[in-house]
Amino acid sequence: MITNEKKKTDLTLHDFYYNLPPELIAQDMPERRDLARLLVADRKTRSLTHRVFYDIIDYLEKDDVLVVNDSKVIPARIIGKKADTGISMEVVLLRQQKEDIWEALVRPGRRAKVGTTIIFANGMLSATVKDITEDGNRIFELKYDKSRWNIFSLLDSIGQMPLPPYITKPLDDNSKYQTVYANERGSAAAPTAGLHFTNELLDKISAKGVKIVHVMLHVGLGTFRPVKTEKIEEHNMHSEHFSLSNESADAINECRRRGKRVFAVGTTSCRVLESASDENGFVRPMCDDTSIFIYPGYKFKAVDALITNFHLPESTLLMLVSAFSSREFILGAYEEAIKERYRFFSFGDAMLIL
Repeated sequence: MITNEKKKTDLTLHDFYYNLPPELIAQDMPERRDLARLLVADRKTRSLTHRVFYDIIDYLEKDDVLVVNDSKVIPARIIGKKADTGISMEVVLLRQQKEDIWEALVRPGRRAKVGTTIIFANGMLSATVKDITEDGNRIFELKYDKSRWNIFSLLDSIGQMPLPPYITKPLDDNSKYQTVYANERGSAAAPTAGLHFTNELLDKISAKGVKIVHVMLHVGLGTFRPVKTEKIEEHNMHSEHFSLSNESADAINECRRRGKRVFAVGTTSCRVLESASDENGFVRPMCDDTSIFIYPGYKFKAVDALITNFHLPESTLLMLVSAFSSREFILGAYEEAIKERYRFFSFGDAMLIL
């Protein structure tokens, strides 16, 4: 398990609050992914520039590295009924612990005691509660016809995408909540900064001599869990599984040796790089869990530029991007984005922090 040493800070939860008009919460993707708006925030000059996302190529140089998280979202939201009473239950599978043992979020939780069995899709799948975690999630044992399905093909048939609660519009195409390079199944939420890339844009970036490097971090719903402690360093960060291959580590380290820049696509890629990095920004191949919590005062080692979306008030993700620059500069950028009517959160517009 990778963690970081929590440092004492005078910043409180309310220091990361901002007021967002509800109509600026994006409910759908743009017609073309790379037509989202892009706010470029330069940390050195303290300047803000308004661009379109496909302009990202203008900020990348030959031999830079663009690090993407290729985790794939699974349709992990399943609706079933309690076997004994028929009461409707909603389950979101969060993390596969073993082949048929999963950690999951359940609503209503009070009805999911140890021993409870929930039936889905007229018996195609059943889930029995084996344990309850400290934070209230359930550990389920799943049963299904293994001669017909594996769990992922079954979820493709009966599950729904686990959209964040602030997206109220039904998804008309599951691929909208998936990056074009998604590969390894396991996320309960999309690494949304990557949603803006098209295959055509990635091809142009590669043709410019930029190395596109894949890492993997399975995003859990802990990403959306609110911080409830007033002192932010007292927040217990959720754990997520990640991997960084030999090939990817070599490409990142070669970029570092050449004095070029590492661009992290999203806070998930950033967390992988910072979890796997030494003090000089060189990374090592790893397959582990990370609960790294990045907030102002943290010293970044492996990331030179960050591509990210606009995050919820008082969230750990807003704390991370504030640490990458400064809280004042980032909240000022958010104020400018609100003034200019940018679209916020998962399906919203993007920032490039240089």
